[in-house]
Amino acid sequence: MLVFAAAGDIYIMALDKATVAHIATLARIKLAESEQGKIASELSHILSWVEQLREIDTSGVEPMTSVAAMGLPMREDVVSDGDRRDDILANAPASAHGFFTVPKVVE
Repeated sequence: MLVFAAAGDIYIMALDKATVAHIATLARIKLAESEQGKIASELSHILSWVEQLREIDTSGVEPMTSVAAMGLPMREDVVSDGDRRDDILANAPASAHGFFTVPKVVE
């Protein structure tokens, strides 16, 4: 169960032991019952920090993917069929009639 408690304008989300146990099950983490209370408290604090981020005005901030302003190098898009079949087949352990040959895997 999630419990919401108002502290000023910040809403603190508190997790109980049952919710922590459910999260641990979903994450496939073995968590002793004695640790659930401590983890519930830690996760509640983390969620309250995340809630504090909502107060920040980001309306004038451009979305970015990196702290360094840089663009990706672009190359000309040229369509080709490759025409390197013989070079590629030379790397194969076995080939026949222009195709890779592999051992039979279905009986």
